[in-house]
Amino acid sequence: MTSRREPRLADAAEIAAEQGLTPARISGLYTEHAQNTAGETFPEPVGKRGRARLWDHAEVTAWFAHRAPARLAEHTPPALDPQTLLNAADASRYLGYKNTNQVNTYLRDHPGYFPQPDEIEEMGTANNPYRRQLWKVQTLTEWMATRPGRGRRAGRKQAPPLPDVPADGDPDELLGASQAAALLGFKSINSFSSSLSQGNLPLLKTTDGIAENAGRQNGRRRWTRRRILKQAAQRSTT
Repeated sequence: MTSRREPRLADAAEIAAEQGLTPARISGLYTEHAQNTAGETFPEPVGKRGRARLWDHAEVTAWFAHRAPARLAEHTPPALDPQTLLNAADASRYLGYKNTNQVNTYLRDHPGYFPQPDEIEEMGTANNPYRRQLWKVQTLTEWMATRPGRGRRAGRKQAPPLPDVPADGDPDELLGASQAAALLGFKSINSFSSSLSQGNLPLLKTTDGIAENAGRQNGRRRWTRRRILKQAAQRSTT
């Protein structure tokens, strides 16, 4: 008999980190019985951890997604330093979406469509860990210029193909995301990035270095060829 999967629970701090709000605002959305455009109240808590309310993460995510799904018309991104880091909610706003959960929706429902985060912060406690994903403004602007799908304007540059990377090179050589994607057999950097951000490449959660003196690649994660090939072997057996 198949057991029912327990829902993921999240407190106000975790929800706030994902939505770009404050924990007080999340609590306020509940206590004030705030309504979205469809007239539905904020989800009821399903439990408590000490004095902290706990919500069904999927229910809250769906509420935010339904609250304001439209994209802003004639949106012009604000002028920000290309190295500025934005969380998922701020990235959604920067890209012009009214729905501040749009980036998370892309990651969940459209693997490979949205780029991997440039940084991941481990947050919460040992009993309730969660991650906050961060994107550089530069990464977002590059994605806007090359994103796949309908509505591509003529003249937009296509994403470059993945490089040819030999598997028998120096095992300690540090390789970037596009090289890792090629060695792992992905068809695009976006599909690799999505798989990485979703935790499907656990061996690459640990990086072996950071790009320095590499122009626009500064700060990007690097892995040894040895680690990437070990991850490739693990993927082939799952």
